[in-house]
Amino acid sequence: MRTTIALVVSAYNQGPVLAKVLRGVELQSRLPDEVIVADDGSAGETRRLIHDWIHDAPAPARHIWHADNGFRKTVVLNRALAAIRSDYVVFTDADCVPHRHFVRDHLRAAEPGYWVQGRRCFVREPWVPQFDPDRVRFARWALKGRINGVSKGIRLPFPIVFRNTGQRGIIGCNLACWRRDAEAVNGWDEAFVGWGGEDSDFGSRLYHLGLRRKLVYGHAVTFHLNHPTLPRDHLATSQARLEETWRTGRVRCELGLDRHTEG
Repeated sequence: MRTTIALVVSAYNQGPVLAKVLRGVELQSRLPDEVIVADDGSAGETRRLIHDWIHDAPAPARHIWHADNGFRKTVVLNRALAAIRSDYVVFTDADCVPHRHFVRDHLRAAEPGYWVQGRRCFVREPWVPQFDPDRVRFARWALKGRINGVSKGIRLPFPIVFRNTGQRGIIGCNLACWRRDAEAVNGWDEAFVGWGGEDSDFGSRLYHLGLRRKLVYGHAVTFHLNHPTLPRDHLATSQARLEETWRTGRVRCELGLDRHTEG
């Protein structure tokens, strides 16, 4: 049976950068079966950009939006999860341009009993406006010093895979899992408000469910378009909640996906 795959792009007021990411989606060698732009309250230019792109998207696409009330990424991600019908879900962010084989690589990496963590390299902030998914040649940009973390941006003929339950390197901008596993842990924990900790919490609860991680290098690559650091006012509270997840072995969060699926 053919496995279907959804791509979820989390967004917030990143119009010019998001346009590059969505162009990267259009260039995929294997298009996703559905695309959801999970929008944490964008307005104006970014919202219009998303609406226009959805209209002409190369795959079935939806824009899921809620009002801007601070950093509530976990809420809109759960709303996106509730709308997905595909077997497998890949999460990325509106500042991460996918390699043209990104979706295909994630589909190939999908395996029961595992969730998948891909890697990202970093386009230095001064060069972000010039980054064009249609024209950029990775090797040339790397040699010119425009990209950091070069080793994480190289796509190899075959992936290098580490199977583990490690905490290091859990990032939500390049993470994939079976939809049934995301449902089993009740999605993202909406008690995480503000930047930080929500990705590690999600990955940790997948571990507690009994899954292991496939940490993939050389496939499923993204190009992170650097930007100023987001406010981290809630980081101490988020870290405390994450440590509680580790301590208790919690699998399901209380404020999660079922808030958007029941009734």
